[in-house]
Amino acid sequence: MHITFAGTSNFSARTLNSLLKEGVKISSVVTPKDKPKGRGQKSKPTPVKKIAIKEGLEINNSLEEVIGKTDLVVVSAYGRIIEKELLERPKHGFLNLHPSLLPKYRGPTPIQAAILNGDKKTGISIILMDEKIDHGPILSKKEIDLTGNEYYKGLENKLSTLGGKYLSKTIKKWTENKIDPQPQDESKASYTGLLTKEDGRINWKDRAIDIERQIRAYNPWPGSYSTLNGKIVKIHKADVQKITEDGPFGQPGKTYLGTNEKIAVQTGEDFLLIEELQIEGKKKTSSKQFLQGNIDLIGKTLG
Repeated sequence: MHITFAGTSNFSARTLNSLLKEGVKISSVVTPKDKPKGRGQKSKPTPVKKIAIKEGLEINNSLEEVIGKTDLVVVSAYGRIIEKELLERPKHGFLNLHPSLLPKYRGPTPIQAAILNGDKKTGISIILMDEKIDHGPILSKKEIDLTGNEYYKGLENKLSTLGGKYLSKTIKKWTENKIDPQPQDESKASYTGLLTKEDGRINWKDRAIDIERQIRAYNPWPGSYSTLNGKIVKIHKADVQKITEDGPFGQPGKTYLGTNEKIAVQTGEDFLLIEELQIEGKKKTSSKQFLQGNIDLIGKTLG
């Protein structure tokens, strides 16, 4: 059986790697052409292409190149809406791995959404693709518990590896006609959107718990940041410091000396205790180390 894998991102690459480790025989991959990246604008292959080269797999830049000879296409974070005519051509169709418990969090940023919303559970869903985004019937699901301390990258790694493992099982059952696809409940569907750099700007009127979740969800991109004296201040790690006494307190964004000599920032509810930060043009540092040379920050207001 000829199986094609289509993907572009780090998530896709880890899924492919996991599939190969599970013993799934991938005949070819579809991934975009090399694109210029970085300051030197040198052409670089996608993470999926790097694995394909290493494993000696056939590499294609479009589905049209392989669609006539493949029996099954496995899609992971491919980033393209696939036309119905293409979807119907492989004998076993297109299977899509999506990192959420569909129909919740359809769209491009489901992992970030789960962290942002403080979900207690998330997981992966494997669907038979149709022409709508993350809409097709479900072939299998796997749920995992969340601790409330996950950062995007760590959770992405976990779900992509888990996805490859369950894709392996699902491919076998699906191609042996042992799965009855289950339609998604449209009444429970929700959607996520693409992120922009502006999404990372902190609104200090939000609750500290929501800002802390944002920091974990948007690390490493778009990051979570504020401004001070016209310079960007990135916050890489933080915690919530509950306010137990009555106010009045300063306006949201005002800085105080918090627990263990760390920077505490007033929010719409409670303080955000900064663990790690980075001033524009400087290296990342701990809050305590930063204050050793910048104690005058205390009492100022982040924008």
